[in-house]
Amino acid sequence: VVLVGDTAAMVVLGYDATTPVGMDEMIVMAAAVRRGLKTPLLVGDMPFGSYERSNEHAIDNAQRYVREAGCKAVKLERGGASVERARAIVRSGIPVMGHVGLTPQTVNALGGFKTQGKTAESASRVAEEALALQAAGCFAIVFEAVPAAITDAVMRELDVPVIGIGAGPATDGQVLVFHDLL
Repeated sequence: VVLVGDTAAMVVLGYDATTPVGMDEMIVMAAAVRRGLKTPLLVGDMPFGSYERSNEHAIDNAQRYVREAGCKAVKLERGGASVERARAIVRSGIPVMGHVGLTPQTVNALGGFKTQGKTAESASRVAEEALALQAAGCFAIVFEAVPAAITDAVMRELDVPVIGIGAGPATDGQVLVFHDLL
């Protein structure tokens, strides 16, 4: 699986956060990656502002990833209203990957780039969001900056693959950020 993440806003485009990057920039980057891929599943990260407004807006932007960049799936962050967006995108025929824990698009609401799930309340929220995203039809879920013990416990309740980024060794896969490797 290759994910063109909105982190490219920071590591490729020089922004100081993920939130300034828009759909047009993400489409260009995803299309460039698609041209270099042979067989991996290409997932496009829905940038901030591309899915929050409405189900229709979310579907339109997910369709752009498929049509213009050759993505086969999209990723979106959080639970809450994002669960409804994920369900709508899945129903439109586009696979969706969820993302819980530290969600960079809402980092300001989370108090900064901090581990999520360290308190009982926060751990419960991570679990509830992951289960809701699975119920909405997500084919996989990213767990970012979640304590290993919480990841391990929640994974036992999930039937979909969990991809970790700073979430312990029990996940089904790990995010490897190309630019971090360099």
